Amino acid sequence: MTALLNTLVWVLVAPVVSTIIGLAYAAFIDKSRGEKFFKLLVFMPMAISFVGASIIFKFFYDARQGEQIGVLNAIITAFGAKPVDWLGLEPWNTLFLVIILIWTQAGFAMVILSAAIKAVPAEQLEAAALDGTTPWQSFMNVTLPGIRSSVIVVLTTISIASLKVYDIVSSMTGGRSETTVLAYEMVRQFQLGSRTGYSSALAVVLFVLVLPIIIYNVRQQKKQGGTR
Repeated sequence: MTALLNTLVWVLVAPVVSTIIGLAYAAFIDKSRGEKFFKLLVFMPMAISFVGASIIFKFFYDARQGEQIGVLNAIITAFGAKPVDWLGLEPWNTLFLVIILIWTQAGFAMVILSAAIKAVPAEQLEAAALDGTTPWQSFMNVTLPGIRSSVIVVLTTISIASLKVYDIVSSMTGGRSETTVLAYEMVRQFQLGSRTGYSSALAVVLFVLVLPIIIYNVRQQKKQGGTR
């Protein structure tokens, strides 16, 4: 049950936050000076594996006795507070792990949505400006509907990545302190040898959870193709 609930947290939080960050970043830097450089900064984490990203974040969350090498604990102990075991802080530790996936996927969302924003017809934006709309109204009523299919692709892609996340949990906590997820439990139960049936059942559960997302994505793509 813990693995299922944690997986739902990953699926609900990571895709939405990653997409919002990527969309906001793409909109703000669109046609700005240094746009390529700013995009590169956000996209760089995509070049790092989940294990590599987890190792980087270990230096943020690390907690120990004596001198702190973890960035977060180094900051709070500098102000006189006691170090915090971030990865053992239930139930927030799951969210601390989700941040790693958000960090790696926000760049993916930004690249896809930035390309979609540039594909919005300039005539529509100019017509909206002539009607006296504000930049925010233009974005909400013209740009966002125009990139709806791309937003769906980003959300569904990151949702699937969230459902099958294994590397981050394995590298950071090994499933301890109530941070386990379905994909991690599936592999762990299989490695136990005597619980391959349970592992297979978890694989089926993952398949059942992924299937509706794929079907929805395909249907939306068909609708989008039918309107062109």
